[in-house]
Amino acid sequence: MTQEGSSRPPVPSDLVPDLTAEQLRTLHQIGDRWTRVTGAPQNWRLALPVDPHVGSYPAHHQVRQPRYERFVTVSELGGESRTTLAAEAAAVTSTRSGRAGYRIRRVLLGPALMSTALVRERMRKLVALPVLSSDALSSVAYGPEAMLTILVLGGMAGLSLSLPIALAIMLMMLAVGLSYRQTIRAYPNGGGSYIVAGDNLGRIPGLLAAGGLVVDYVLTVAVSIAAGIAAITSALPSLSAATVPVGLGFIALLLAGNLRGVRQAGILFAAPTYVFVLSVAAVIAVGLVEAALRGFPPAPTPRVDATTGVTLLLVLRAFTSGATALTGIEAITNAVPAFRPVEWRNARTALTWVVGVLLALFGGMTALILVTGTIPDPGQTVLSQLARHSFGTGPVYVLVQASTAAVLLLAANTAYNDFPRVLSLLARTHHAPRVFMRMGDRLAYSNGILLLSAAAALIFAAFGGNTTDLIPLYAVGVFLAFTLSQSGMVVHWWRSRARHWRKSLVFNATGALMCAAVFVTAAIAKFTSGAWVALVAVAAFVVLALRIRAHYDAVGRALRLRPHSAALPGNTVRATLCPSAAPPPEPGRPEKRGMGGGDPGAEEAEETPEEIHHLSVVPVETLDLANIRALAYAASLQQPVLAVHLSPSHEEAERMAGYWRHWGDHLPLEVVVCPYRTIIAPLVNYIEALHAQRPDLTITVILPEVVPLRWWHRVLHDRIAVRLRRALRERPKIVVTTVPFHV
Repeated sequence: MTQEGSSRPPVPSDLVPDLTAEQLRTLHQIGDRWTRVTGAPQNWRLALPVDPHVGSYPAHHQVRQPRYERFVTVSELGGESRTTLAAEAAAVTSTRSGRAGYRIRRVLLGPALMSTALVRERMRKLVALPVLSSDALSSVAYGPEAMLTILVLGGMAGLSLSLPIALAIMLMMLAVGLSYRQTIRAYPNGGGSYIVAGDNLGRIPGLLAAGGLVVDYVLTVAVSIAAGIAAITSALPSLSAATVPVGLGFIALLLAGNLRGVRQAGILFAAPTYVFVLSVAAVIAVGLVEAALRGFPPAPTPRVDATTGVTLLLVLRAFTSGATALTGIEAITNAVPAFRPVEWRNARTALTWVVGVLLALFGGMTALILVTGTIPDPGQTVLSQLARHSFGTGPVYVLVQASTAAVLLLAANTAYNDFPRVLSLLARTHHAPRVFMRMGDRLAYSNGILLLSAAAALIFAAFGGNTTDLIPLYAVGVFLAFTLSQSGMVVHWWRSRARHWRKSLVFNATGALMCAAVFVTAAIAKFTSGAWVALVAVAAFVVLALRIRAHYDAVGRALRLRPHSAALPGNTVRATLCPSAAPPPEPGRPEKRGMGGGDPGAEEAEETPEEIHHLSVVPVETLDLANIRALAYAASLQQPVLAVHLSPSHEEAERMAGYWRHWGDHLPLEVVVCPYRTIIAPLVNYIEALHAQRPDLTITVILPEVVPLRWWHRVLHDRIAVRLRRALRERPKIVVTTVPFHV
């Protein structure tokens, strides 16, 4: 399977699909039929009773989308008079609660960002490292402890294996880190597990990798929050009863921070990560130096009662539990486009730093554990015990615990960066709802962030915030993704035979084998403890993604342009001025306002057909069958027609204008560039600007609407018609109608 669009990073214009060469040929044929039916395209412009060029969007003041959305920045469409009109509209439709909600939103999230700010939102290495590696770095706080928790079941014989198992885990860290460096070199625009596995192994392996990552990211948030709360309760046992509400509060904090955008989240969360790294390094250094000054005396023998024999299964379980320290190491490969130029080079450098720091901290903690004879304690984490050993219970111990709690809580930030990005890639290939491609006010994938928060909060609350119960679910999904990604890279190097391909193939093959061993071991050893839940979740995700793709494929086939698909009326519709369309006022002559002056009720006092003057406005997303039918329907009414296209960028606007000319330019088209990626607000604003020119006009907004036969498919489509109807129903002399397209 080739991942559509994988060769470039995501951009806001991904929501507007391109037309293929075959579709362009068909579009031209349909345009020829329009010419035979409607006559010369230029005549249609003479019939417009308004000037469609009402200004640009956006600029300086705020208009609120009433009752259901938000204030958005819009322009003074229509000139100076538009300023007064917009202010009046905002005053009429806004409420005290609405204004308060807007202010709170702006305080929490900051002002909306234009799409052109996407480059400025990229991160330099020092910011990207804590943002994208907090999950991996923070895992040293619970990875060694998870390994010891299993080994202690075998008594002293089991604990004696901690060093060789830790060395094996460190070897795997190095192998996986080097493997992902090769991945970044091969996929300089971002090569997450989904893209790599899908490109080289096929659709199903790609979806399995994506499913593993999605499940892992949800569990990353839940486990990180649980581990952070455990660090807090180790120092403040009185808070143990409030584990769930405190954890949910931290999830809400992460939600708000990440909705502010990637760069803002990095600035907010960078300091705790660096403080944690330095404090853990200090614990290790002080502890080992003290031991060296004392000649490394034998560690005190802990009193441990064996509850099971030291078997191969026990060793493998300990290895897989300790290998959770690798989770999050793939985050940088998923987020290469988030780096400043040169993106791939900065990403490789950051990954090298992460692997080096991770090896040093994991190895240092393991050495200090062996020197001090520390074992897991139900009432206190292993890191807390080591900090007490190095610094006692003074201020430095408090700093260590505070930074540990902070970085564990913020380690979920890695998931908040990658989970929405993976969903956006899935949406680009039609395996997830299109809504996950939409960027929010701050150029973050807000819908993915909201979904991650909701899912993680549900799991965290369901398991009572208990790290021990959550760990068995963890690591299965991520090592499945690791295995498929590295296997995909082996195939990639074998096919491409690029420079140094043999060395790269060896690195990736080694990483694939080690990750596969961890995945199989974790799936078997932890199956009854909860790993089956993660495996079922991954399988369910794959089935759901395939069903979504099947639906979008069916819709795509139905909407595909065909030479016979433009079913225009049989009669000739000439671009003449209809009797019901009154001519625009002469220059210098005041407009005739609606009956009754400025009274909205009087404006709608027409009693006979000749009193109603029409203008049909057709919002067009792309030139597919549903949109062509809506245009044909509007033209068949023999009233003036204006097509409007909302474009997220100037490049996409030019592309749409080219398609329109290829079609034949049969109707006037106005392209409104919306750099803030909103839909309803600019469309409402534009329609109001047209109405301000001719208040006596009845404007009919004709919307193409895809209507799925099954109700559960509706979530896969934007319900623009419903939202626009709600926004316009308070405006006089504006009618919204839909042209349904059933699929």
